Amino acid sequence: MAKLQLAAEKQIREIVERYKDEETPLMMILEAIQSEYGYIPIEVQELVSSLTGIPVAEIYGVVTFYSFFSLSPKGKYVVGVCLGTACYVKGSQLVMDKFSEILGIKPGETTKDGLFTLDALRCIGACGIAPALSINGKVYPKVSAGQVPGIIKEYQDKEANA
Repeated sequence: MAKLQLAAEKQIREIVERYKDEETPLMMILEAIQSEYGYIPIEVQELVSSLTGIPVAEIYGVVTFYSFFSLSPKGKYVVGVCLGTACYVKGSQLVMDKFSEILGIKPGETTKDGLFTLDALRCIGACGIAPALSINGKVYPKVSAGQVPGIIKEYQDKEANA
């Protein structure tokens, strides 16, 4: 097992302890870790396994099955482009392609500066305003590829003015 920082290991132990009396604690433990750190690397999965007795393979299976868990750090701004049927039919792939082109990353990747992560989402429940995307929970309706540069600039400007 890779070495975690002592403070992180202590906090993860506290999270696991918090849910020890639950019948099926794994999802609650993983959600709390994801919420705290933004991702769940293999060394954390190994620690959770040693503390709970749940095999690493089972933990890894859960982390990789659910899209809201991540194995690697995400950017400050997570751009989720909906590729569900309604959004796809209305051009969301073009929106995804434009984000990818401008940011220089593929879906699932993070920019080198750690500012943006690009995610392909299956449905965000915004079919009536398709194509839609979400950035850290803010939903953008009826987005066209032509709007992408302005959306990116909006967040870059936030950083420049921070």
